[in-house]
Amino acid sequence: MTSFDTSPQLNVWRGLLALAVVFVMLATTGWTALKGDRPTTPLQASLSAWEKGRIAGHDLPDPDVSPARLAVFFASLTAQQRGRLAHRYPLAVGNMNGAPVELRYRANRIALDQARRTELKRMHDSRLSPDGQRDAGRRMHRYEALMTDTRHILAFDPEGSGRVAEVFGDLGKAERISVVVPGVDTDLLTFQRTYRKYSAPVGMAKSLYAAEKAASPSVRTAVIAWADYTAPGGIGLDSATGVRAAEGAVRLNALVRALPGGAPVSLFCHSYGSVVCGVAARELPGRVADIAVAGSPGMRVEKASHLHTSAQVWAMRDADDWIQDVPYLELGGLGHGADPVSSAFGARVLSAADAKGHSGYFEPGTESLLNFAEIGVGAYRSVHCSDNDKACRAGLSGTTTDGRA
Repeated sequence: MTSFDTSPQLNVWRGLLALAVVFVMLATTGWTALKGDRPTTPLQASLSAWEKGRIAGHDLPDPDVSPARLAVFFASLTAQQRGRLAHRYPLAVGNMNGAPVELRYRANRIALDQARRTELKRMHDSRLSPDGQRDAGRRMHRYEALMTDTRHILAFDPEGSGRVAEVFGDLGKAERISVVVPGVDTDLLTFQRTYRKYSAPVGMAKSLYAAEKAASPSVRTAVIAWADYTAPGGIGLDSATGVRAAEGAVRLNALVRALPGGAPVSLFCHSYGSVVCGVAARELPGRVADIAVAGSPGMRVEKASHLHTSAQVWAMRDADDWIQDVPYLELGGLGHGADPVSSAFGARVLSAADAKGHSGYFEPGTESLLNFAEIGVGAYRSVHCSDNDKACRAGLSGTTTDGRA
C-alpha cells in the first residue's frame, strides 16, 4: 500500500468491510464475472514459441518443470547455445525460474529493448489519444532506464501495468539474500520514483542494500526489489481481499525456490506486501529465515503460529502510520485479520522509531531501516525491540556474542 497514505481513505476501507455480507451473498448465489477470451500476451507468445522450439536437434524442456531440472538443462548447453535461446525467446528465458541469473539479465535486457521500440511507435501513433501517447512515452522511458548495463533485471513482463524484479548485489555469491515485497499501486511506472523514492521498490531495495553493507561489511548480501506480482491498484476490493495476495504468493514462492545457492533468505514485506507474505508463508522453503512486516494491514491469520512457517516472524509499525486505524479483522473474505504488532499475534515486535509515516520504513537514518538491515545480515541480537522489550530477541539461535551471524 505504498500510496495508501491518507487517513480519510480509511473510511473507504471500512465501507468495503461493510460490504462483506453483500459480497458473500453474491458469491453464494451464482454471481460471477464473465470473462471473454483474452488475447495472447507477449510473455505467453514467447513461452508458446519456446514450447515449439529446438536446439542441437532436441526439443526444449517444458518451461513449467522444476527449476532444478531447468538448471540442469541450461548447464548442459554451451555459452553460445544459451545466448541463442536468450535472443530467440527473451521474455520466456528472462522470466524462467531455473535459468542462470546472468542469462536472465541478458534476456530481459533484450525484452526491454523490444518493448521500448514498441512504445516508441505508439508514442507517434495518431490513432491513440494524447493521453495514450503520453502513457506510451512514460513506459518507453522507463524501459530505457531499466535496460542499462548497470541494472540487473531478474523478471520483466510488459503486459498490463507490468511486472518487474531487480537485483542489487551479486545474487550468485551472496551469503544472505533479502527480498523486498511492496504493496498496492506497484507496477512498472511506480517501480522507481524520484520524489519520495524510498516509498518505491527500487528505493526501498537500494536503501536496504546500503544499510546491510554498513551493518556488516564482511557479509556478502544481495537485495531483490520484487514487483513481480499484480498488486492492487489503490483502495478497492482487490486491496481489501486476499485475491491478489494469493496470486502473488504463488509467484513469490516460485522466486524463492529458484534462487541460486543455499543462502538464507529474509523477506521484507510492506503494507499489502505483508498480506502476500502471510499467504505465502505456509509453502515457503526452509531457507527463508525471516518474514519481517512493516505497516501491515494483517497477514490473513490470527496468530503468527498459524502461518505454519519455520521462519522468524518480525513486525513493526510507526506511531504515525495511519494503518493502525484500519479494522484488524476478516469478514466474508474482506479484511486481513489480526494486527501483527499486537502482543496476542506473537510476532517479534521491533522499533520503528523515526520512520516517516506509512511509506517511510526504508528511509535512511531510521531505526526501522537499521532493524531491517540487522535482520538481513543475520545480526539478530543487534535489533532494537519495541519499547526496549527484549522478548523480540528471546530464543534466537545462530548468532554470536557480538550479534553477528
